[in-house]
Amino acid sequence: MSACFSISTPRQAPRLPSNNTVTQTDNRFRRLTQALDYAFKQPELLRQALTHRSYGSCNNERFEFVGDSILNYTVARMLFDQFPQLSEGELSRLRANLVNQNTLAEIAQELKLGDYLYLGEGELKSGGFNRPSILADAVEATFAAVSFDADFAAAEQVVRRLYAQRVANIDITRQAKDAKTRLQEALQARKLPLPKYRILSQNGEAHEQWFKVECDLGELALISTGEGGSRRAAEQQAAEAALGLLEQKFASGKKSK
Repeated sequence: MSACFSISTPRQAPRLPSNNTVTQTDNRFRRLTQALDYAFKQPELLRQALTHRSYGSCNNERFEFVGDSILNYTVARMLFDQFPQLSEGELSRLRANLVNQNTLAEIAQELKLGDYLYLGEGELKSGGFNRPSILADAVEATFAAVSFDADFAAAEQVVRRLYAQRVANIDITRQAKDAKTRLQEALQARKLPLPKYRILSQNGEAHEQWFKVECDLGELALISTGEGGSRRAAEQQAAEAALGLLEQKFASGKKSK
């Protein structure tokens, strides 16, 4: 395993690995860089961005710290420009839905990022390449790697390309309120009891827990589930799924009449 990559500063050139290492790394990541639409001049930065701490001390944790800030700013700016009529609170809720672990894991799956991760033996055996928390961290670290390889503007463009369709597809009539609030209001409008949420499973270490939650609509005999890196995120996903079931049930009821 190569040493941690040395990030360049205005007064110091980067310490490059051997040409052979660069070529091997570049070839391995060719499909990924095509999906990102960004060609790394220093591919070892991408390798470190995809290295989990279980693999060694040269990992992506510090990259993730920087990438998180790049992501939050870029998505905030996209929403600010796209929805000039929304308040700060409404924009914050939209951003939270776009930068959470579930969305980042979806993006990682679209990029097939799990195929490129460097994981320790334990994480490999336990399916770490599919774990949402690991995938989400790697996506954020990749944004940082682009900024180190080029600059902030290049990293911002990568984020914009990955999020453009997601921002364009936002329905503010649905997204201005979170899923649990919309579900509660939909049930109250029909004079139905409020949903009950139950934790079905809780796995992982304290800093990487994964929750599976059930949303029970009681007398409607509708049950949905959701998963997430926190109980709240899992409940929101379950509520979103319950809203879909609720709409289907009442839509079919209207047709039968």
